[in-house]
Amino acid sequence: MQKITPFLMFNDQAEAAITLYTSIFPQASVGRISRYGKGAPLPEGTLMSASFVLQGLAFSCFNAGPYFQFSEGISLYVDCADQAEVDYYWQAFCAEGTPSRCGWLKDKFGISWQIIPAALPRLLADPDAGRASRAMQAMMAMAKIDVALLEAAAANG
Repeated sequence: MQKITPFLMFNDQAEAAITLYTSIFPQASVGRISRYGKGAPLPEGTLMSASFVLQGLAFSCFNAGPYFQFSEGISLYVDCADQAEVDYYWQAFCAEGTPSRCGWLKDKFGISWQIIPAALPRLLADPDAGRASRAMQAMMAMAKIDVALLEAAAANG
């Protein structure tokens, strides 16, 4: 078991979030689920808490009512091998979510995700400061990261 587990506090959409996330990631599973009973703060039968796993990372979640909000201060970083993976995850999360800049988006539940190809950190850490700067400038103009455009920008000095 992992020592630290992300814990997501939803209003009343934890079950829908689990369903979405486990449908997007190929290695995903749902663990324990507990539901509210009679006289609880949310309607009887509503998911109270649950655990799930995405790509080997365990999460816990809770439906707590409207007391907590997600913000960009915490995001989930999806390390993508290539453009095909970027396209897949971007489409899956933006279908009902909101794209932002530099590979960031918010899903329909308000959780921030970074959909980042392996090429981006490699290009930003290029020992040639000019290449790294050009890659950074190209990234700053993108919503979804485009690996071919990043590579071209870095190379054109």
